[in-house]
Amino acid sequence: MRCRYPMTAFALSASLLLSSIPPSLGESASNYKVLSRDKVGFNVSAIEELLSRGDEFVSNGDLVKAREDFDKARKISKQLLSFYRDLAGSFRGLDARIPREMDTKGREVLKLLAKANLRLAALFRSQDKPEVAVPLLVEVVKLLNPTQAEGQKAYQSLIELGFADTPYLGAR
Repeated sequence: MRCRYPMTAFALSASLLLSSIPPSLGESASNYKVLSRDKVGFNVSAIEELLSRGDEFVSNGDLVKAREDFDKARKISKQLLSFYRDLAGSFRGLDARIPREMDTKGREVLKLLAKANLRLAALFRSQDKPEVAVPLLVEVVKLLNPTQAEGQKAYQSLIELGFADTPYLGAR
């Protein structure tokens, strides 16, 4: 019985020490931070890669694959936005650096989400499906507001579709 407590303390100490050893000891350094890899991970560059691949499919006339890539870009963008907002909220009032970083990353992703929406809306317009394009365009205006170029472009598309009639004059 006497030996039980010191052994437990030793086991706990050893496990804490071993758990702080970085995982890269057994793995190569390239496997560490897998989500931050360009074009592969769960990050801004992966979204950009999906958008550019979708653009290539559009230029080659493969609208089905283009739509898949644009949809994936939207999905990842929305997930990242949610995660960045959650993390920022969790650290508000504790460490200002982390919410600032998450807000900056969130703004980048927001612009990419708007680009994906604009590309999908253009794709649907080319397929004569304006009823599917309208919600995407409204979301762009809502996300970025009409003072930014993407918001203006989205609102102009809504006017061209006949969804809105009043031109936005604030851009002049």
